[in-house]
Amino acid sequence: MMLLLPLIIVLMMKLSDARTHSLRYFRLGISEPGYGIPEFISAGYVDSHPITMYNSVSQLKEPRALWMEENLAPDHWERYTQLLRGWQQAFKVELKQLQHHYNHSGFHTYQRMIGCELLEDGSITGFLQYAYDGQDFLIFNKDTLSWMAMDNVADIIRRVWEANRHELQYQKNWLEEECIAWLKRFLEYGKDALQRTEPPKVRVNHKETFPGITTLYCRAYGFYPPEISINWMKNGEEIFQDTDYGGILPSGDGTYQTWVSVELDPQNGDIYSCHVEHGGVHMVLQGFQGKAGVVAVWGVRPRKGGEQEPWITACFRIGLLNQRFSQLFGPRAPLYSKNY
Repeated sequence: MMLLLPLIIVLMMKLSDARTHSLRYFRLGISEPGYGIPEFISAGYVDSHPITMYNSVSQLKEPRALWMEENLAPDHWERYTQLLRGWQQAFKVELKQLQHHYNHSGFHTYQRMIGCELLEDGSITGFLQYAYDGQDFLIFNKDTLSWMAMDNVADIIRRVWEANRHELQYQKNWLEEECIAWLKRFLEYGKDALQRTEPPKVRVNHKETFPGITTLYCRAYGFYPPEISINWMKNGEEIFQDTDYGGILPSGDGTYQTWVSVELDPQNGDIYSCHVEHGGVHMVLQGFQGKAGVVAVWGVRPRKGGEQEPWITACFRIGLLNQRFSQLFGPRAPLYSKNY
């Protein structure tokens, strides 16, 4: 039978502060507001962190992060409040025009997303696009100074917008210069929150989903930033069939969680291992066939001066494994749980 205790291997690699960061602004217009939904909403995010909010009820642009409130003067919020009040009216007019073109009535939505990314290698990207009723409508190409229309109605708007070359160049400059400048500024303001690294807590367990079929689960949680790689391997090779992935989801406390599962026949004697990479750390949790109750835990940890010191221990009980893991890496959730 399969040994249900995991073997954990932690490889400490060189950490790097370089990572991708983004600044995004979302705007949403609604044709028939009600039931607590405002007519117009604008929200700003750095990475996954909300930084600003405006809606047609309050008609005020307000900070959503303490470090934004502390670093931007009151006149900044007043100036952008006035700009967003103008956007609110513009969205209302444009949404009515779209409904007229489509011959639509009732509840409809109009969305805009604009932003930029500062990539790990220092290069930049920018994006600007519109959606109608949740479907892509117009997408801006800053390199060709053109719009890609997704249907005939969008093509009508495209021809009008592309006739204004000055506006096209302004959008390109904003994406490549002003947006990046704001992003760097915000990263400095919120560096304690935005540029931190919280390693994942990883748990492997199993349950019998059908007679003779066992599902192994590997769950990573409590990590930041959200970029993570997680997968199952069988006998050293990555598995693509019979594998399910969960999305990378916010946990509600500023960290993220995800999972991957694989179905197996516990009588085959294959070796399954869950591989997790995050922030320069590679973790392997392994369930395998072996003599009952024996789990080896080994890996490497940094010595003074940058060298690596190998360590190894053997544990015969789950409680001892959890205790030893906590001594090495600090308080963690149990590595193994009977309930997923």
